Amino acid sequence: MSFQQHTVTLAGDSPGQTTVLYWYSAGPENAPTKVHLQAALHADEQPGTMALHHLLPRLRDADAQGRLKARFAIFPSVNPLGLSTRVLRRHIGRYDLETGVNFNRRWPDLYPLVAKAVEGRFTQDGAANMALLRRAVGNWIAEQRPVTANQTLRLKVLQSAHDADIVLDLHCDDLSLKHIFTSPELMPGLQDLADRMGVAATLTAEDSGGGSFDEVLPALYRKAQAANPGVPIPMAAETATLEYRGQADVSDALGIEDANGLFDFFAGRGLIDAAVAPAKPAPSPTPFEATEILRAPSAGLLAYQVELGESVRAGQVVAELIAMDGPESFMARQPIRSGTDGIILSRASAKYVVGGASIAKIVGTTILPARAGGYLLED
Repeated sequence: MSFQQHTVTLAGDSPGQTTVLYWYSAGPENAPTKVHLQAALHADEQPGTMALHHLLPRLRDADAQGRLKARFAIFPSVNPLGLSTRVLRRHIGRYDLETGVNFNRRWPDLYPLVAKAVEGRFTQDGAANMALLRRAVGNWIAEQRPVTANQTLRLKVLQSAHDADIVLDLHCDDLSLKHIFTSPELMPGLQDLADRMGVAATLTAEDSGGGSFDEVLPALYRKAQAANPGVPIPMAAETATLEYRGQADVSDALGIEDANGLFDFFAGRGLIDAAVAPAKPAPSPTPFEATEILRAPSAGLLAYQVELGESVRAGQVVAELIAMDGPESFMARQPIRSGTDGIILSRASAKYVVGGASIAKIVGTTILPARAGGYLLED
């Protein structure tokens, strides 16, 4: 039996402080496929942790029975630093309070960091080229000398993920339907994941603008391909951000449902020896540039006029904004209208918003001019 719990002690940024990162491994060490699973990189997003809580025993039991055909690395709560960032009884697990940087932004652009190490060494053997890139990244990671706890944590996570064939980063939205973010080259290959999750949408982008974790490895292989034309370099990692509904959607029932979806995805890939029933097809992918991030024009109280999953037309009122700065304005309601046809994928759980706050994502099918080539994320 190879199922094991592991710990990594991270030196803190202040004298006497340490933080422990827990993770698990399962499956044969020499398996031809490696899977990296992590949840709660945004430490205040717990649906993925609940899903992995219910998935782990199934992987442990399958491992004991010799039914795992892949090597799994599982990080149920991958950001212990963010777990401790509580301010005035509120969990601020999305940002590093020291730097203000979102924990899922500014991950390294790997190819420029290893380009010299692989220069002139590629061959016409795609598998060898993949291995060359992975070794170069592994060597770069080993050479780093992190200063802060967050830098150390990121390197530990990259060390696990850099040579994985499947990398799934489990998140959630504020108030939302299930959806996926992934790279366009990986679809329709990951359609089976979308089907098993039962997502409402799969949103694709080569570069969403923020250096998100799920874009690190596709960017590595994509840039290697562009810099070495005529050389077979496979897109060797299937990576995705899985958005499991909203922050409040944490329960055993939902966790079991989501764990079952992940287990069946791996079994359907032949990575677990288990029979699975066919999945209901999920919607086909759409470019992230076709999703409108609808924002509040000013501060006020939201009164939504549409529900999650509802189809809207361009110009339709999604919410009305009640001003809060005087008797007359308090009685007025300013409409906030959709700028595209699509479905309501997410809404804001807090109904008092400030100007510029995201209040909805509307998934359409037509690329929006204002979104093409720009920063695609909410923050």
